[in-house]
Amino acid sequence: MRASERIKYYSDKRVRDMILELAKNREVVPKFSNGSFGERPQILQFDRELFDYVRNDVSSFHASEERWLNPAQLSTNMSKKDMNRIRTGWDLILDIDTKHLEYAKICTELLSEALEFHNVRCHSVKFSGGTGFHIGVPFEAFPKEVNKTLVRELFPEAPQVIAAYLKKMIKKYLSERILETEGNITKISHRTGKKFDELVEKTDDGRFFNPYSVLEIDTIVIAPRHLFRMPYCFNEKTWLVSIPIRAKDIPVFDSKDAHPEKVEPELGFLDNIPKSAQAKQLIMQAFDWHNQEMTVEKDYKELTLPEQAIPQKYFPPCVKLILKGVKDGRKRSVFILINFLSSCGWGYKQIEQLLLEWNKRNPEPLKQNYIMSQLKYYKKSRARYLPPNCDNRNYYKDIGVCKPEELCRQIKNPVTYAMRKWKFQRGTRKRK
Repeated sequence: MRASERIKYYSDKRVRDMILELAKNREVVPKFSNGSFGERPQILQFDRELFDYVRNDVSSFHASEERWLNPAQLSTNMSKKDMNRIRTGWDLILDIDTKHLEYAKICTELLSEALEFHNVRCHSVKFSGGTGFHIGVPFEAFPKEVNKTLVRELFPEAPQVIAAYLKKMIKKYLSERILETEGNITKISHRTGKKFDELVEKTDDGRFFNPYSVLEIDTIVIAPRHLFRMPYCFNEKTWLVSIPIRAKDIPVFDSKDAHPEKVEPELGFLDNIPKSAQAKQLIMQAFDWHNQEMTVEKDYKELTLPEQAIPQKYFPPCVKLILKGVKDGRKRSVFILINFLSSCGWGYKQIEQLLLEWNKRNPEPLKQNYIMSQLKYYKKSRARYLPPNCDNRNYYKDIGVCKPEELCRQIKNPVTYAMRKWKFQRGTRKRK
């Protein structure tokens, strides 16, 4: 693209205003038309400064996911402690990377639905300008603390864990949707140029199409001072514009809409600031899933989960108290109950019936649609996880149902309690 065409595009003050609005409290690095970046750290504050960059062969601007007290203080030699001191927050940016736009659209749509599933309604979507998308969740959506740690200090750990959690959550649906679009793995192989064996993975249930063999939701690249392309900037590989779009328009999006002459800078990115911590449930469940992933295989081997449902009389005090109805922590209780009951051998219909009956006992019942959507995800998922461990402060103690008795002091997970009680009773009966 000629320099005159870029200058003409950035002459639109609405474009420059969108870029400057997002640049506040961020490190912003210019990128030149030859693909090289400017020196770091840099900031972008003034309209004239931005336009001077453009006239000097800058084609796009890249901003930090992190927000800073003073980005100019950053240096490559800074310790984590020093970075935590001047970091005021960070935004969650999910980067869907693939060579195939249709696959990226499916993945972006599913991630958007997964965020909505966790009640995160403030997320925004942006076309990368190539063949992928960015999904952003502003820092204001997250709680101030998780497990007594300031969330602003949980970078890059928290975004990495959340991205991995969502990646796992949508994997089965993503596989099914791409297969449905292409027809079979052979067609995917022809389209991507990959061998059949590269597209499948072996599991205990057989061989399945692995969607992450043809696209990636970047988790590893999330690192301190990680940059992303700012909205309404060019992608130097295609010379298309990275434009925000509405989540509902993902299925019908056409890259032709990102030609500079068609761009109308109306939508913002990361500008839907919520009034409450919408992403509290998301970050808590992501970290809980992460912790379970680290121990679940060992715990399951130790527990030898039952084939038949363990009766309620063997449940631990915390679960019995939840089943009486709770005033606070109802959504967390749904998460606990589904994982606890499934680990105790309960079937889908049994769990559904118990949850719906339990919800009536809550002083303020949850909407039935919420419970059914949680159950639907559990039913479709092949994985089975333990409920949060007893020492997880965000659950039993925070909800107010942790009333330990003697056996509770000997175990680390509510399922272990039920298993021991159940096995002891069965052993006593056999001796008689």
